[in-house]
Amino acid sequence: MAVPCVQVPSQEGERTRQSLAERDVIDESHEIVHEGGRLYIPVTDETAVSAEYDVVYREVPRRETQTMPADLVDFSPSYARLGDIVIVDEDDPDRASELAGAIVESAIPTKTVLNRASKIRGETRVRDWAVLAGEETETVHREYGWEFALDLERVYFSPRLATERHRVIEQVQRGEHVFDMFAGVGPFAVPMAGRGAAVVGTDINETAIEYMCENARRNGVADDVTAIHGNVREIAPDYTGWADRIVMNLPHSADDFLSSALTIAGKTCTIHYYDITHESDRYGPGERAIREAADGVYDVSVETRRTVRSYAPREYNVVLDVRLSHR
Repeated sequence: MAVPCVQVPSQEGERTRQSLAERDVIDESHEIVHEGGRLYIPVTDETAVSAEYDVVYREVPRRETQTMPADLVDFSPSYARLGDIVIVDEDDPDRASELAGAIVESAIPTKTVLNRASKIRGETRVRDWAVLAGEETETVHREYGWEFALDLERVYFSPRLATERHRVIEQVQRGEHVFDMFAGVGPFAVPMAGRGAAVVGTDINETAIEYMCENARRNGVADDVTAIHGNVREIAPDYTGWADRIVMNLPHSADDFLSSALTIAGKTCTIHYYDITHESDRYGPGERAIREAADGVYDVSVETRRTVRSYAPREYNVVLDVRLSHR
């Protein structure tokens, strides 16, 4: 029987697979097929696929030998993989326990199953987890060819932002000076250094900085990544006018750090500014905040306005790519 598949050139296959995985629409019951320089990725719901992709119907083999969680429960499960840790988000303890058992029994390589037990909180941006299976919270996550060691109990990391990170990383040019103001374990910083940039990453979470240093070594870019533990407001004056590109991935409060960003920015600079906004005005708050902060010092050009993902009912995680030019 023919099933809906996203059809892409082979060289776009991994990026597309990551994007579809973030939306939880990959049909795990069928095989991904490579044919004639194209990849055919089966999807569960063609209406949930972004309009940028071409959906076609075609025959693809069923996965007869692999049992997936959806085969073992009587509801449609949702989960995210981070290395050999599987993350679920279930409010019902019985349903969470049933899903964890199905994941462990399935073909998914799983060391630990975690259920979200709190929202992200505090300066270090960590959350509480309920361990449903296993016990280890440290893992190695692979993303677009890069490896990131991390411990979910001690640092923040979202696998669902992989496509967005890749989009920004691909813009970096060799020789750039890049400053990541809230760098975490280095998912922006390390690949940017791999593209030939000199990167400075700061974070208030000392454990995240330790992992960023490890990840820079792990990926062979230790000489190009400077990892600094501390409040970026205190660090910024040491990098006055230094950056060609700045990453501000701290939704909800990035606007509080615009003054520091402008201190770090060079004569021309691109800022990737992330925010959580209401659907009634997705991009206005960030754009107004940046223009107000830069008034009289920089000309501001918004090059990209993009919705990254849904965050909550009627709220969205958005990004502005902003070009600053010193007057």
